[in-house]
Amino acid sequence: MSDQTTPERIDTESFENEVFEQKQVRLDKRERLNADADLAGGAYPVSVPVTTTIPAVRAQWAHLTETPDSASGETVGLAGRVVFQRNTGKLCFASLQSGSGERIQAMVSLAEVGEESLARFKDLVDLGDHLFVSGEVISSRRGELSIMVRDWQIAAKALAPLPNMYGELNEETRVRQRYLDLIQRDQARINVRARAAAMASLRQTFAERDYIEVETPMLQTMHGGASARPFITRSNAFDTELYLRIAPELFLKRAAVGGLERVFEINRNFRNEGADSTHSPEFAMLEAYEAYSDYQGIADLTQALVQNAALAANAGTDRAGSHTVLWADGTLFDLGGDWDRISMYGTLSEAAGREITPETSVEELLAIADAEGVEVKLPNHGKLVEELWEHFVKDGLTRPTFVMDFPVETSPLTRHHRSIPGVVEKWDLYVRGFELATGYSELVDPVVQRERFVEQAAQAARGDDEAMRVDEEFLRALEHGMPPSGGMGMGIDRLLMALTGLGIRETILFPLVK
Repeated sequence: MSDQTTPERIDTESFENEVFEQKQVRLDKRERLNADADLAGGAYPVSVPVTTTIPAVRAQWAHLTETPDSASGETVGLAGRVVFQRNTGKLCFASLQSGSGERIQAMVSLAEVGEESLARFKDLVDLGDHLFVSGEVISSRRGELSIMVRDWQIAAKALAPLPNMYGELNEETRVRQRYLDLIQRDQARINVRARAAAMASLRQTFAERDYIEVETPMLQTMHGGASARPFITRSNAFDTELYLRIAPELFLKRAAVGGLERVFEINRNFRNEGADSTHSPEFAMLEAYEAYSDYQGIADLTQALVQNAALAANAGTDRAGSHTVLWADGTLFDLGGDWDRISMYGTLSEAAGREITPETSVEELLAIADAEGVEVKLPNHGKLVEELWEHFVKDGLTRPTFVMDFPVETSPLTRHHRSIPGVVEKWDLYVRGFELATGYSELVDPVVQRERFVEQAAQAARGDDEAMRVDEEFLRALEHGMPPSGGMGMGIDRLLMALTGLGIRETILFPLVK
């Protein structure tokens, strides 16, 4: 029915100019639809009598396409968005698209609907309208699955025109007007469904391991659980300053103190930081805690979560049952197998060509950083080690890799390593150059935790906007006894980056834009 053309980038400015002119014409059609007593419901009826969907018809009657000019003998009523039109003398064609992107042809003929109805169709139906049609399922002379329309009705009048369905929206338009992206582009719809499948898979994996899902406050009187600058707001009812949470950690640990031994949350975090291809000020986060586990056990859990999400994203594709995901650029990326676990200090020493340990002085590390052109804000041993590791090692990681054993200075909520002085039992999971998740053997000693908080408060006093404060309520909870535990956090948006190969603005349905 429709010609296949090579996609070309849409001239957004020209498109916007057309919108104003077409909107006036469509507003007039809206008035006529609302004024015509013979058109039930006008331009925006409460409902239309659908009996099935476009995907269901395509699935049931796909065999008709093998026999051109054949009929099913079955009448259906369905609705979709008009994404293609061709009006000829006695026969009009419209391509209706479902929300999933599947399409079916509607054929409106003089012989079936009559002269008056055909004239109304030509006059009132535009690209972008939601249209209900009722008629027999047939195969056209060209073998295209179609509805031979006997009755039709506007389901919702579109006042603004669609962009060229065979063009390509620029990235800014895709992000700011995601509804157009979803209408036009298969990949946008695939991304949404991949995210939904991944979310369902995460919850299923936790359910199989007897975890309980909880919700913790997003408005907090004290920010904590991560090193990040918070958003600040104010409650009129309580006459107090509040923070949008940067992490749910300290409340989830309270739940663990209360006896919820396997607990997780998937919800929103807010960090008042920069935005780039891997960072968003608002993002979805998964955190989980398991009593009587440690950072090695929680790494096993994290690998299972990601690999099961890959299986879920691949379901219904030619990669079903595989952990190898197809990225948007055509790259195949293997998330299967057992992932490497490497030492931060060991790999940094190897890459830098000199031994670097927890005893290496700040002065030595600063000399290396200066020689390599690495700048570190408010440098201490831990921050220098992490920045140098990113400089020397991070970009060389390709397969999913757990980077183990971090400096104590940068991990105030993590247990000291059981056998290596000066480091903590923490890992970061890297996938193709970006951090996907982090995991700890959790610090549960309230005395040591207080010491860490005090040091963080001192760093805040020295100008570190990301340092934590002393949280007395959390310390009081810890004093009642938290069992030894492993904990992890993973960005949901970054999980989708790993599954799709896209930047973070494409994995968030409606990202924050300036």
